Amino acid sequence: MSDAEVLVEIRRGDIVECLHRGHAVVCDASGNIRAAWGNPDQVILPRSSCKMLQALPLVESGAAENLPSSRLALACASHEGGEAHVSGVSAWLAEQGHTQDDLLCGAQVPWDRTERHRLRAANEKPCNLHNNCSGKHAGFVMLNDHLRGSPEYIEVDHPVQKAVRAGFEEMTGANITGWGVDGCSAPNFGTTVRGLALAMARMADPAGLGPTRGRAAERLVGAMSSHPHLVAGEGRACTELMEAAAGTVAVKFGAEALFTAILPAQKIGVAIKIEDGSTRGAECAIAAILARLGVFEADMPAVAKRLNPPILSRSGINAGEIRPHADFWAGGAPI
Repeated sequence: MSDAEVLVEIRRGDIVECLHRGHAVVCDASGNIRAAWGNPDQVILPRSSCKMLQALPLVESGAAENLPSSRLALACASHEGGEAHVSGVSAWLAEQGHTQDDLLCGAQVPWDRTERHRLRAANEKPCNLHNNCSGKHAGFVMLNDHLRGSPEYIEVDHPVQKAVRAGFEEMTGANITGWGVDGCSAPNFGTTVRGLALAMARMADPAGLGPTRGRAAERLVGAMSSHPHLVAGEGRACTELMEAAAGTVAVKFGAEALFTAILPAQKIGVAIKIEDGSTRGAECAIAAILARLGVFEADMPAVAKRLNPPILSRSGINAGEIRPHADFWAGGAPI
């Protein structure tokens, strides 16, 4: 990666102990950059931060015409594998005449502590439903039924993934720069930080997308902001920041320190990549940008715990802090 800027710093006493460098872009649906740090043209894999783009073909194809918003939220989710997530995806599959065996995401030990303990006590193994991407894959299965494709819907040349790729290129405004296999085995298409932010801005301001895609974007964004717990889960940054914003923003995390945000009222999108893959750096950075954009107040508990959390010793002594770098935070000045 090149030309990254320091976005977050870790201080212990008076010493800067660690720096998290990265790239971030805030832009509108025409591609006009409102603010940028690092290299807007840095090529990245967006990982799960782009799940709403991967769900676009499901909705605009008409396959999800009668699907409730809770199911659409699960299609965009990187969830905890808790009871609400597992039962929601299971019911959705059953409604389609499918079971968890039709998902190709792979089994995953759930992040949700209660469900992990339940599985252990019952001597049960985790299954595909517990995978944090099971909702996305349920959406792929539904789209695949609509397209009458073969069961191997994760192949890059499968009609499902061709539809995802076409929509991804159109929303980011650029040709795919390569691709990799995501943790759930589906293709993850590369783009730039600028391209990812542009796609989020177009989700925020879909007037130029045409009636079909525009309505699909509105439904997905509305589903995410209406069901923050389904998008992630208890204690997760996506869920808590969306709750703090009272439904005015859709926020999505991606592995290796990605974050995207969709702000319909301001008609802008945000994309962030921390180059070292640090979750704490990415959470601090997205909290800082959204606070500067006026989405919420910096001292709200869910925001402060990411923007400026203390580092405590094992006996509870305040030993330092995580905070946005001074040039990036700019005293909280509006962007």
